[in-house]
Amino acid sequence: MAGSWVDLAERIGADLHLDLAGPGGRRAVLTRTLREAVRSGRLAPGTRLPPYRSLAADLGLARNTVADAYAELVAEGWLIARQGSGTVVAHRAAAPRRPPSPSPAAAPARPVRHDLRQGLPDPGSFPRTAWLASARRALTAAPNDAFGPGDPRGRPELRNALAAYLSRARGVQADPDRIVICSGVAHALRLLSGGVVRGPWAVESYGLPFHRSILGAASVRTRPLAIDEHGARTDELAGERAVLLTPAHQFPTGGPLHPERRASVIDWARTKNALVLEDDYDGDFRYDRQPVGALQNLDPERVAYLGSVSKSLSPAVRLGWMVLPGHLVGPVLAAKGEREAWAGVADQLTLADFIEHGAYDRHVRRMRQRYRRRRDQLVQALAPHTTTGIAAGLHAVLNLPAEAEKRALDAAREEGIALDGLSPFRHPEAAMPALNGLVIGYAAAPDHAFAAALDALRRAVG
Repeated sequence: MAGSWVDLAERIGADLHLDLAGPGGRRAVLTRTLREAVRSGRLAPGTRLPPYRSLAADLGLARNTVADAYAELVAEGWLIARQGSGTVVAHRAAAPRRPPSPSPAAAPARPVRHDLRQGLPDPGSFPRTAWLASARRALTAAPNDAFGPGDPRGRPELRNALAAYLSRARGVQADPDRIVICSGVAHALRLLSGGVVRGPWAVESYGLPFHRSILGAASVRTRPLAIDEHGARTDELAGERAVLLTPAHQFPTGGPLHPERRASVIDWARTKNALVLEDDYDGDFRYDRQPVGALQNLDPERVAYLGSVSKSLSPAVRLGWMVLPGHLVGPVLAAKGEREAWAGVADQLTLADFIEHGAYDRHVRRMRQRYRRRRDQLVQALAPHTTTGIAAGLHAVLNLPAEAEKRALDAAREEGIALDGLSPFRHPEAAMPALNGLVIGYAAAPDHAFAAALDALRRAVG
């Protein structure tokens, strides 16, 4: 018998494809095909089948053939015939699935009970009420053109709000026309490294792995600069085209870039016609020192300032910014391209209102107090161990002797703690001596579980 494929979606509201090829009489083939469609789940429980007259007409079969096939499947329990509502697929209890047998060589993963990873803010502290109020105000007041094609720089409301805030809070010389909104620092680096700023670049010997991975994906060669208690050794800069720094709070070791080194890196950039990229990592959260102003203020034409709300608000709010030298604005916008890479307008308008109404300042001050208390609890719990990098940020570094990092991480996993060692942050070509320790985030764990997390950490490090 010749096979035919029939799509009855428009007739019954779901896709139904019947392949009537195969041995046997017409009724047997139709019955077998429908049964397999139900058994395989292609026809889900509750799916209404077409009237047998309609199906017979579509398939070119006799009505009795389809009616008999339906009757047989009703008798077997695959279908249910209801007076006045047609024929539907029966609801049947699924056979219990046996869990896959674990590999005898695989050790069961320890459940994570305490999240002490770096770089994560407290998700429970997101200012939902204030954010919602800003969203309502912003969307109510938004002009119609906000929902059109827009400007690749980002909404002017947000650029104006950021220019005022960054100038006041971080000492940035921020012209709104030189601000480009992006989805975060990672997005900014992709735009800048993707042909806008040619390599090679210098980077810090210890730094964020995603920095290096983004640059590597763009085929940008990186050379590591040694770091010490005064930050990156900017005297090691040579013929690179750019240097990427975290001058407000060197990541992960902590501490601001020394004033002499801040001046020297600007002198280097002027002499070599190079660019300094400033990732203002943890610039909002300082506890035991005066705020360190942005490096960008020393020379806005040689420094590209990068920031985001991933730690001050939430990594789920995908908003960041670049404050660019004038000559880079055009190339960055060209690299940004058409609209797919633009940040959402609703969030931009909401953040602009959030800043202008003072809610951002209030939230940062509140979180600064909370995180400082967390920091103090952590330092006290780990005494007499030495912790560094604690004057700012959302993490501390517990310094350990050589070879002790892996043992501490293994012990932490046994306690159900998720945290990082220093080793993954080391540049693979770094010449400076290796550092050993744990990078302990103290922001993400919920308040009610923080004391238990510290007790578990204390047991892990001994």
